[in-house]
Amino acid sequence: MSIGAILLIVIILMLLGVIPAWPHSRAWGYGPSGGLGLVLIIILILLLLGKV
Repeated sequence: MSIGAILLIVIILMLLGVIPAWPHSRAWGYGPSGGLGLVLIIILILLLLGKV
């Protein structure tokens, strides 16, 4: 399994986790989605620099 496939699986799981439709995550606000945005920006920068 390549690193790209692993990153894709992790990102999909994170996207499902930050959806505020789950009862336990309704009061979290924008924290999880902001963290996911930061992770996506870091991965994008690493891809552009050729480090991944």
